[in-house]
Amino acid sequence: MNNEMHREKRSRLALVGMSGSGKSFWTKKLAAAGWRWVCCDDLIEKRLAPRLAAGGYSGINGVAAWMGWPNNATYGQREAEYLAEEIGVMDEFLSNLEKETSGLGKDSSATPIVLDTTGSVIYAQNNILMRLRRQMTVVHLANTEQEQRMLVERYLNDPKPVLWRGTFHVKDQETPRETVARCYPLLIAARRKSYENLAHYAVQVSALRAKHASDSENNAADVERFLQKIREQVEHT
Repeated sequence: MNNEMHREKRSRLALVGMSGSGKSFWTKKLAAAGWRWVCCDDLIEKRLAPRLAAGGYSGINGVAAWMGWPNNATYGQREAEYLAEEIGVMDEFLSNLEKETSGLGKDSSATPIVLDTTGSVIYAQNNILMRLRRQMTVVHLANTEQEQRMLVERYLNDPKPVLWRGTFHVKDQETPRETVARCYPLLIAARRKSYENLAHYAVQVSALRAKHASDSENNAADVERFLQKIREQVEHT
């Protein structure tokens, strides 16, 4: 890769990781620092809007309610519909980015871009993931074991759309909440290697946030720490 393309990719970040791992938190911070923020959750929700409205659902939590529990009769079909729309969102986004790179589309290269992916981006088609790696620097937001336990609690208290991909298995006399508490760590473990394989770099986010000064200074310090962690890995490799 030539230096010009390498610099361009460093101004195009795609954040990957489990739901609740901090993707939206860090993309919002980058957006506040002037980056263009593209949120896959919002784009998928927009594509699903007519189907959500038919059931009286709206918002990201409405998408989760529409999908339902994995042992529901409609879950398999809705999981497939969600993934199809996610692939469509990624394809459209990457096609526009490829046009910008080739000079055929609107030139927004002066503005850095951060892509807030979903936790299920790893289930997109291989050609989508290969294009993502070519066009952007993919950063895995890695979590400690303690943080992973927090992800389970966060999902139980505030469910988001999840593609379980066969890791949800109900035991006799087990409530849905008990099943989630048991199976969600299995889903995290199953996805970890896929995130690692997709990402160019991994950032351990637990020690990144600044804890001093004003809110605006906090954001600037946080963003600089985040980008410095990526620069350190770029220089190392």
